[in-house]
Amino acid sequence: MANNKTARIRIKQLYRTMSPKEKLVADYILKENNDFSRKTISDISRELNVADSTIFQFTKKLGYEGFRDFRVAIISEESDSKSEVHEKVLKDDDLASVVKKVFDSAKQTILDTKKMIDINEYKKSIDILSQSERLFLFGVGGSNAIAMDAYHKFLRSPIFPIYSSDSHIQLINASLITEKDCAIIVCHSGLTIDIIHMAKLIKNNGAKIITVTGYPISPLGELSDAILTTYSEETNYNSESLASRISQLTIIDSLFVTLSFKNEEKSLDSLKKFRKAISSTKLKI
Repeated sequence: MANNKTARIRIKQLYRTMSPKEKLVADYILKENNDFSRKTISDISRELNVADSTIFQFTKKLGYEGFRDFRVAIISEESDSKSEVHEKVLKDDDLASVVKKVFDSAKQTILDTKKMIDINEYKKSIDILSQSERLFLFGVGGSNAIAMDAYHKFLRSPIFPIYSSDSHIQLINASLITEKDCAIIVCHSGLTIDIIHMAKLIKNNGAKIITVTGYPISPLGELSDAILTTYSEETNYNSESLASRISQLTIIDSLFVTLSFKNEEKSLDSLKKFRKAISSTKLKI
Protein backbone atom coordinates (compact mmCIF):
# COMPACT_ATOMS: atom_id res chain seq x y z
CA MET A 1 0.00 0.00 0.00
CA ALA A 2 2.99 2.29 0.54
CA ASN A 3 3.40 2.45 -3.26
CA ASN A 4 0.18 4.51 -3.37
CA LYS A 5 2.05 7.51 -1.97
CA THR A 6 1.34 10.71 -3.87
CA ALA A 7 4.19 12.79 -5.25
CA ARG A 8 3.62 15.38 -2.51
CA ILE A 9 3.90 12.72 0.20
CA ARG A 10 7.10 11.31 -1.34
CA ILE A 11 8.65 14.78 -1.51
CA LYS A 12 7.86 15.59 2.11
CA GLN A 13 9.23 12.25 3.31
CA LEU A 14 12.55 12.68 1.53
CA TYR A 15 12.89 16.48 1.79
CA ARG A 16 15.49 16.44 4.56
CA THR A 17 17.79 14.16 2.54
CA MET A 18 17.73 16.40 -0.56
CA SER A 19 20.54 18.62 -1.81
CA PRO A 20 19.97 22.41 -1.97
CA LYS A 21 19.14 22.19 -5.70
CA GLU A 22 16.77 19.27 -5.14
CA LYS A 23 15.03 21.27 -2.40
CA LEU A 24 14.66 24.14 -4.87
CA VAL A 25 12.83 21.77 -7.25
CA ALA A 26 10.77 20.32 -4.39
CA ASP A 27 9.68 23.76 -3.16
CA TYR A 28 8.69 24.69 -6.70
CA ILE A 29 6.52 21.59 -7.09
CA LEU A 30 4.90 21.97 -3.67
CA LYS A 31 4.06 25.59 -4.44
CA GLU A 32 0.46 26.01 -5.56
CA ASN A 33 -0.70 27.57 -8.83
CA ASN A 34 2.52 27.29 -10.87
CA ASP A 35 1.06 25.06 -13.63
CA PHE A 36 3.84 22.51 -13.10
CA SER A 37 2.02 19.70 -14.88
CA ARG A 38 1.78 21.78 -18.07
CA LYS A 39 5.50 22.51 -18.31
CA THR A 40 8.37 20.61 -19.89
CA ILE A 41 11.55 19.68 -18.07
CA SER A 42 13.34 22.44 -20.00
CA ASP A 43 10.74 25.04 -18.95
CA ILE A 44 11.26 24.20 -15.28
CA SER A 45 15.07 23.96 -15.45
CA ARG A 46 15.19 27.39 -17.16
CA GLU A 47 12.85 28.90 -14.57
CA LEU A 48 14.84 27.49 -11.64
CA ASN A 49 18.26 27.91 -13.26
CA VAL A 50 19.20 24.26 -12.78
CA ALA A 51 20.26 21.55 -15.23
CA ASP A 52 17.69 19.23 -16.83
CA SER A 53 19.61 16.34 -15.24
CA THR A 54 18.96 17.78 -11.75
CA ILE A 55 15.21 17.55 -12.29
CA PHE A 56 15.50 14.10 -13.87
CA GLN A 57 17.54 12.77 -10.91
CA PHE A 58 15.07 14.40 -8.54
CA THR A 59 12.19 12.40 -10.03
CA LYS A 60 14.28 9.21 -9.89
CA LYS A 61 14.98 9.84 -6.21
CA LEU A 62 11.24 9.92 -5.60
CA GLY A 63 10.89 6.48 -7.16
CA TYR A 64 9.66 7.45 -10.65
CA GLU A 65 11.16 6.21 -13.92
CA GLY A 66 11.80 9.76 -15.03
CA PHE A 67 10.27 13.19 -15.52
CA ARG A 68 7.49 11.99 -17.82
CA ASP A 69 6.38 9.32 -15.33
CA PHE A 70 6.49 11.91 -12.54
CA ARG A 71 4.44 14.46 -14.50
CA VAL A 72 1.78 11.81 -15.29
CA ALA A 73 1.52 11.14 -11.55
CA ILE A 74 1.10 14.87 -10.84
CA ILE A 75 -1.62 15.22 -13.49
CA SER A 76 -3.40 12.16 -12.08
CA GLU A 77 -3.33 13.68 -8.58
CA GLU A 78 -4.67 16.99 -9.86
CA SER A 79 -7.61 15.26 -11.50
CA ASP A 80 -8.35 13.14 -8.43
CA SER A 81 -11.35 14.71 -6.76
CA LYS A 82 -10.22 13.27 -3.44
CA SER A 83 -7.10 15.39 -3.35
CA GLU A 84 -8.93 18.60 -2.57
CA VAL A 85 -6.34 18.89 0.04
CA HIS A 86 -6.29 20.84 3.27
CA GLU A 87 -8.15 24.06 2.55
CA LYS A 88 -7.11 27.22 4.35
CA VAL A 89 -9.54 28.82 6.75
CA LEU A 90 -10.20 32.33 5.49
CA LYS A 91 -10.93 35.42 7.53
CA ASP A 92 -14.36 35.82 5.95
CA ASP A 93 -15.43 32.17 6.34
CA ASP A 94 -18.63 31.63 8.27
CA LEU A 95 -18.84 29.15 11.16
CA ALA A 96 -20.14 26.30 8.99
CA SER A 97 -17.26 26.72 6.52
CA VAL A 98 -14.63 26.74 9.28
CA VAL A 99 -16.03 23.60 10.92
CA LYS A 100 -16.27 21.79 7.56
CA LYS A 101 -12.69 22.68 6.58
CA VAL A 102 -11.29 21.45 9.89
CA PHE A 103 -13.18 18.14 9.56
CA ASP A 104 -12.15 17.77 5.90
CA SER A 105 -8.51 18.42 6.80
CA ALA A 106 -8.57 15.77 9.54
CA LYS A 107 -10.17 13.29 7.14
CA GLN A 108 -7.55 14.03 4.47
CA THR A 109 -4.73 13.51 7.00
CA ILE A 110 -5.99 10.00 7.76
CA LEU A 111 -6.44 9.19 4.05
CA ASP A 112 -2.92 10.40 3.26
CA THR A 113 -1.48 8.38 6.14
CA LYS A 114 -3.42 5.32 4.93
CA LYS A 115 -1.60 5.61 1.59
CA MET A 116 1.70 5.35 3.44
CA ILE A 117 0.92 2.07 5.22
CA ASP A 118 3.81 -0.38 5.00
CA ILE A 119 2.19 -3.60 6.18
CA ASN A 120 5.59 -5.16 6.90
CA GLU A 121 6.30 -2.45 9.46
CA TYR A 122 2.92 -3.09 11.10
CA LYS A 123 3.63 -6.83 11.18
CA LYS A 124 7.01 -6.17 12.81
CA SER A 125 5.32 -3.93 15.37
CA ILE A 126 2.72 -6.56 16.30
CA ASP A 127 5.41 -9.25 16.56
CA ILE A 128 7.43 -7.02 18.89
CA LEU A 129 4.38 -6.29 21.08
CA SER A 130 3.35 -9.97 21.17
CA GLN A 131 6.80 -11.09 22.29
CA SER A 132 7.27 -8.45 25.01
CA GLU A 133 6.35 -8.58 28.70
CA ARG A 134 5.84 -4.85 29.15
CA LEU A 135 5.17 -1.86 26.90
CA PHE A 136 6.80 1.48 27.76
CA LEU A 137 5.29 4.59 26.17
CA PHE A 138 7.23 7.76 25.38
CA GLY A 139 6.35 11.20 24.03
CA VAL A 140 7.02 14.81 24.93
CA GLY A 141 5.12 18.00 24.12
CA GLY A 142 2.05 17.32 21.98
CA SER A 143 3.15 13.71 21.51
CA ASN A 144 2.79 13.18 25.25
CA ALA A 145 -1.00 13.29 24.86
CA ILE A 146 -0.81 10.54 22.23
CA ALA A 147 1.37 8.41 24.52
CA MET A 148 -1.17 8.86 27.31
CA ASP A 149 -4.02 7.83 25.01
CA ALA A 150 -2.02 4.74 24.04
CA TYR A 151 -1.52 3.93 27.73
CA HIS A 152 -5.26 4.22 28.34
CA LYS A 153 -5.95 1.82 25.44
CA PHE A 154 -3.26 -0.76 26.17
CA LEU A 155 -4.45 -1.10 29.77
CA ARG A 156 -7.20 -3.22 28.18
CA SER A 157 -4.73 -5.32 26.18
CA PRO A 158 -2.68 -8.48 26.83
CA ILE A 159 0.51 -6.43 27.40
CA PHE A 160 1.19 -4.40 30.55
CA PRO A 161 1.75 -0.69 29.66
CA ILE A 162 3.94 1.78 31.59
CA TYR A 163 3.69 5.54 31.08
CA SER A 164 4.45 8.85 32.78
CA SER A 165 3.67 12.36 31.58
CA ASP A 166 6.85 13.66 33.24
CA SER A 167 9.79 13.69 30.80
CA HIS A 168 12.32 13.07 33.59
CA ILE A 169 10.43 9.98 34.72
CA GLN A 170 10.27 8.89 31.08
CA LEU A 171 14.09 9.08 31.05
CA ILE A 172 14.20 6.93 34.18
CA ASN A 173 11.78 4.45 32.57
CA ALA A 174 14.06 4.31 29.52
CA SER A 175 17.00 3.47 31.77
CA LEU A 176 15.05 0.68 33.53
CA ILE A 177 13.59 -1.03 30.45
CA THR A 178 14.92 -4.54 29.70
CA GLU A 179 15.39 -6.75 26.64
CA LYS A 180 12.11 -8.47 27.58
CA ASP A 181 10.20 -5.20 27.10
CA CYS A 182 9.44 -2.92 24.17
CA ALA A 183 8.73 0.77 23.64
CA ILE A 184 6.41 2.86 21.51
CA ILE A 185 7.84 6.32 20.89
CA VAL A 186 5.66 9.06 19.40
CA CYS A 187 7.62 11.93 17.83
CA HIS A 188 6.47 13.73 14.69
CA SER A 189 9.81 15.29 13.74
CA GLY A 190 12.15 12.48 14.80
CA LEU A 191 14.52 15.23 15.98
CA THR A 192 13.51 15.93 19.60
CA ILE A 193 16.67 15.79 21.72
CA ASP A 194 15.04 14.33 24.85
CA ILE A 195 13.34 11.60 22.81
CA ILE A 196 16.56 10.65 21.01
CA HIS A 197 18.30 10.41 24.40
CA MET A 198 15.53 8.08 25.63
CA ALA A 199 15.75 5.99 22.45
CA LYS A 200 19.50 5.51 22.91
CA LEU A 201 18.96 4.36 26.51
CA ILE A 202 16.29 1.92 25.33
CA LYS A 203 18.54 0.49 22.62
CA ASN A 204 21.45 0.14 25.05
CA ASN A 205 19.17 -1.93 27.30
CA GLY A 206 18.30 -4.28 24.43
CA ALA A 207 14.60 -3.39 24.10
CA LYS A 208 12.84 -3.02 20.73
CA ILE A 209 11.52 0.38 19.60
CA ILE A 210 8.34 1.03 17.60
CA THR A 211 8.30 4.62 16.39
CA VAL A 212 5.31 6.66 15.23
CA THR A 213 6.67 9.61 13.23
CA GLY A 214 6.16 11.84 10.23
CA TYR A 215 9.84 11.52 9.29
CA PRO A 216 11.16 7.95 9.09
CA ILE A 217 14.46 9.22 7.73
CA SER A 218 15.65 10.87 10.93
CA PRO A 219 17.96 10.28 13.92
CA LEU A 220 15.06 8.61 15.75
CA GLY A 221 14.25 6.47 12.71
CA GLU A 222 17.82 5.13 12.72
CA LEU A 223 17.32 3.85 16.28
CA SER A 224 13.97 2.20 15.58
CA ASP A 225 13.12 -1.45 14.95
CA ALA A 226 9.75 -0.64 13.32
CA ILE A 227 8.57 2.69 11.92
CA LEU A 228 4.92 3.64 11.41
CA THR A 229 4.71 6.79 9.32
CA THR A 230 2.13 9.55 9.49
CA TYR A 231 1.39 12.31 7.01
CA SER A 232 -0.02 15.75 7.70
CA GLU A 233 -0.25 19.14 6.03
CA GLU A 234 0.43 22.41 7.79
CA THR A 235 -2.48 24.84 7.50
CA ASN A 236 -2.90 28.46 8.51
CA TYR A 237 -4.59 27.37 11.74
CA ASN A 238 -2.65 24.21 12.57
CA SER A 239 1.03 23.28 12.54
CA GLU A 240 2.11 20.10 10.77
CA SER A 241 2.92 18.38 14.07
CA LEU A 242 -0.48 19.22 15.58
CA ALA A 243 -2.28 18.14 12.41
CA SER A 244 -0.54 14.75 12.64
CA ARG A 245 -2.26 13.87 15.95
CA ILE A 246 -5.35 12.36 14.32
CA SER A 247 -3.23 9.95 12.24
CA GLN A 248 -1.01 9.11 15.24
CA LEU A 249 -4.13 8.18 17.24
CA THR A 250 -5.37 6.03 14.35
CA ILE A 251 -2.06 4.15 14.16
CA ILE A 252 -2.21 3.48 17.90
CA ASP A 253 -5.79 2.22 17.48
CA SER A 254 -4.73 -0.17 14.72
CA LEU A 255 -1.96 -1.64 16.90
CA PHE A 256 -4.27 -2.02 19.90
CA VAL A 257 -7.05 -3.72 17.92
CA THR A 258 -4.68 -6.06 16.07
CA LEU A 259 -2.88 -7.07 19.26
CA SER A 260 -6.18 -7.65 21.07
CA PHE A 261 -7.48 -9.96 18.36
CA LYS A 262 -4.16 -11.80 18.25
CA ASN A 263 -4.61 -12.77 21.91
CA GLU A 264 -8.37 -12.52 22.28
CA GLU A 265 -8.75 -14.57 25.48
CA LYS A 266 -6.26 -12.52 27.47
CA SER A 267 -7.64 -9.27 26.02
CA LEU A 268 -11.20 -10.13 27.04
CA ASP A 269 -10.00 -10.97 30.55
CA SER A 270 -8.21 -7.58 30.81
CA LEU A 271 -11.26 -5.78 29.44
CA LYS A 272 -13.55 -7.53 31.92
CA LYS A 273 -11.38 -6.43 34.84
CA PHE A 274 -11.14 -2.91 33.43
CA ARG A 275 -14.90 -2.55 33.09
CA LYS A 276 -15.52 -3.95 36.57
CA ALA A 277 -13.05 -1.49 38.09
CA ILE A 278 -14.65 1.59 36.53
CA SER A 279 -18.28 0.48 36.76
CA SER A 280 -18.61 1.95 40.24
CA THR A 281 -17.68 5.40 38.91
CA LYS A 282 -20.83 5.69 36.76
CA LEU A 283 -24.33 6.74 37.80
CA LYS A 284 -26.96 4.00 37.74
CA ILE A 285 -29.79 5.05 35.43
